[in-house]
Amino acid sequence: MGITFNTYLVGPMGAGKSTIGKQLSKSLNVEFLDSDNEIIKRTGADIPLIFELEGEAGFRKRESAVIADLTDKCPILMATGGGAVLSPENRENLRNTGFVIYLKTSVNQQLRRTSRDKNRPLLQTEDPRKKLEELMATRDPLYREVADLIIETDGKHVKNVVKAIISELPEAFQR
Repeated sequence: MGITFNTYLVGPMGAGKSTIGKQLSKSLNVEFLDSDNEIIKRTGADIPLIFELEGEAGFRKRESAVIADLTDKCPILMATGGGAVLSPENRENLRNTGFVIYLKTSVNQQLRRTSRDKNRPLLQTEDPRKKLEELMATRDPLYREVADLIIETDGKHVKNVVKAIISELPEAFQR
């Protein structure tokens, strides 16, 4: 099985975009790209360092440039960073160039999956739960706005999420 169109995974940190994306790309026989990893590759710096040197605004500018570049490729499966949807330009690029899947997860699940991860600059705060709740309040409507499909990932095994996504992909786009 393969796809002839771009597929994008959006959602909050800890939703499983990278993990699910890697498995889904194997099932669909399509190249997997992670916009955060692409930023690291292109800059030679990790995300916390970019945040430290350029702030969130600088990182978001780099993120938009990478997303604009990667959405020109086809077919690909791309996982975006959790905040990629904050940019209207990114939302438009994603919507206009592929099928967008929102991997939805709870704040509790996000906390479990990110609690020991020091590469999440926005969570380096005294109250990570409060920060995740604030991020979700802002971003959930944007994830929903851009999504062609919403898949709940809480408590689900990666293989089951991949099967659910494949069963929902538009048949017209599969070959």
